Amino acid sequence: MSALAAAPVVLASASAVRAALLEQAGVSVRRDPAGIDEDEVKASFRGEGLDAASCATALAEAKAARVSQRHADALVIGADQMLVLGARWFDKPRDLADARAQLQALRDQRHELVTAAAVARNGAVIWRLVDRPALIMRGFSDAFLDAYLAAVGDEALGVVGAYRLEGLGVQLFARIEGDYFSILGLPLLPLLEFLRGHGVVGR
Repeated sequence: MSALAAAPVVLASASAVRAALLEQAGVSVRRDPAGIDEDEVKASFRGEGLDAASCATALAEAKAARVSQRHADALVIGADQMLVLGARWFDKPRDLADARAQLQALRDQRHELVTAAAVARNGAVIWRLVDRPALIMRGFSDAFLDAYLAAVGDEALGVVGAYRLEGLGVQLFARIEGDYFSILGLPLLPLLEFLRGHGVVGR
């Protein structure tokens, strides 16, 4: 442990980006993916006409609660993120053709990244938060789009919207509105404040 971190946490995710955000902030992290069927949960929420924020929150809570049952007394962080354009929810692209279609739909538009986080202990959720940063894509050319996809390759398939803002994807955007850490996948500042209150990081 560092002088800033007093106890480790468990991240109910395989996400290297979320783990890095916590570790770079001085929090010791162990990753333990939850294995939730996200497609099934999303289909259920869509079928019931519920909004993306409710779905993302439910997924974050389910991940945290499930994994916390495997780690007695540990604080377990679950997170989920959904890309929303109007009434449409985007999933990770199936292939590069789907990635191209997603980026064409997002081009010159404002979309939201609904980002939810939850913390559980011993199977019970004890904290939750949802943030809705927005991103405005610029009107890039088809030639630029093709060059971008050629440069990032299959990396585009690992993220909803086919971009990583911390990489070449930043060139797709005109501006962002809201918290940068939430865009990367974790509302880090309010989460750190919660962890301070539970002795994980120093005050």
